[in-house]
Amino acid sequence: MTVKNTVKIECGCFDLARTLDCGQAFRWAQTGENEWHGVAFSRALTLRQNGNEIEFIGTSDEDFESIWKPYFDLDRDYSAVCDRLKADSHLEKAVTECSGIRILKQEPWEAICSFIISANNNIPRIKGIIDRLCRLLGEHLGGDDYAFPTPERVAAAGIDGLAPIRAGFRAKYIIDAAEKISKGEIDFEKIYSSPLDEGGDELIKIKGVGEKVAQCALLYGFGKVDAFPVDVWVKRIMAEMYPDGLPECTNGVRGIAQQYLFHWRRNQ
Repeated sequence: MTVKNTVKIECGCFDLARTLDCGQAFRWAQTGENEWHGVAFSRALTLRQNGNEIEFIGTSDEDFESIWKPYFDLDRDYSAVCDRLKADSHLEKAVTECSGIRILKQEPWEAICSFIISANNNIPRIKGIIDRLCRLLGEHLGGDDYAFPTPERVAAAGIDGLAPIRAGFRAKYIIDAAEKISKGEIDFEKIYSSPLDEGGDELIKIKGVGEKVAQCALLYGFGKVDAFPVDVWVKRIMAEMYPDGLPECTNGVRGIAQQYLFHWRRNQ
């Protein structure tokens, strides 16, 4: 039997609130002061923060190592990354004023589906559609927790079957993604092993997946931290601060830089 317990770690450059509520994942909710609860990879988890100490409540040692360490990118030295980004004056302000953001490495199918749902949408509505999708088709994990449904389950539901989640025009794109992924027409292993451009080309085979959604999936679903999603906020940032392109200090970690700039600019 898997023993669930609390795993405690000391981790600098990790702010739960900023990481879990900065627009990269949609299944985390604040449940108390410095406490969050959510579901990823069909596992429910409660997180609590006290300074640099993070408690992972209700997990096993095995799940912590195999799921939560990669999910929260705990093997990457974010302090070193942020020190490097401070070579640029705008990024220095962003990483100082919004310190502690980490890029979440989510399950690829969930990331693809979530960012299809995010198209022309706001965060409360995105969260609502995803919550209804999980309650409708996801495995019940106990309590009020549901897993993200498999692409096979979503494909089998069809467009009419998605009516209760009220996704509007996005429903047909969700079904197309589910069908292509469940049939193996989208090669996740190829995306993992390929350069960004080739990974993006694979993803845009899905209807409703353009450059922005593809870059979001590459960054948040495949752990490609040099992916660079451009939405309205980022377009504004580039026009105002970087008309000649991003500075050299962001090379290789443009996605991390983007997340800091996005959160900082949006909250100014």
